[in-house]
Amino acid sequence: MTTLNHFGQPVGDALPDWQPRERPTHVQLDGIWCRLEPLSRERHSQDLFNAWHSIDDNRDWTYLSVDRPATQAECDAFISQQEKSEDPVFFAVVDLATQRAVGSVSLMRIDAVNGVAEIGWVNWSPLMKRTRFGTEAIYLLQRYLFDTLKYRRCEWKCHSLNEPSKLAAERFGFQYEGTFRQAIVNKGRNRDTLWFSLLDHEWPASKSTFDRWLSPENFTAEGQQKQRLEDLRKS
Repeated sequence: MTTLNHFGQPVGDALPDWQPRERPTHVQLDGIWCRLEPLSRERHSQDLFNAWHSIDDNRDWTYLSVDRPATQAECDAFISQQEKSEDPVFFAVVDLATQRAVGSVSLMRIDAVNGVAEIGWVNWSPLMKRTRFGTEAIYLLQRYLFDTLKYRRCEWKCHSLNEPSKLAAERFGFQYEGTFRQAIVNKGRNRDTLWFSLLDHEWPASKSTFDRWLSPENFTAEGQQKQRLEDLRKS
């Protein structure tokens, strides 16, 4: 039922108890298969440099706004800059089996007044490909935003030509909202940006799906999934 104001105009639902939320901070987020740690040059730069250079080319950096650090010194400077940032807030993804950082990610474009934040700078190394870490890392960030900070909206944005990121957004439960044409210039080229979101009232069902997929019972002794996350969402 549409709510009308005293002028007879339709208005949005009232939020009488809404208060600005706390901002995300440099906290540790613990999972079953990985944990997110506040990004640190001292703790993570060597591991991340090795992980990012576990292949001979930088194809995984095509859609990022920067190129892969070529040397350990460049990686140290890169991580040092990110470590100090308050928006984005950067995290290292640590493999619990090896206790080594295998990727990084952030919460960014933080709007605590309205309870909105974006998951961005998703920088998985080849060591995270087809593992449980990438899925669990996104789950941990969403759980932090919705369950701990009580945010209303989590966003995901990607280059319109970045098909893996688009498919990941849908797999993680985000809803496509539209395309911002000619949104930015990235590395001297045009970028149209796809926008996705997940809302607080959608989170409980999404969380339940994540929990079912991440359960140890969903994996064989060799670490192979028994049921796909996409299939669990459909069911």
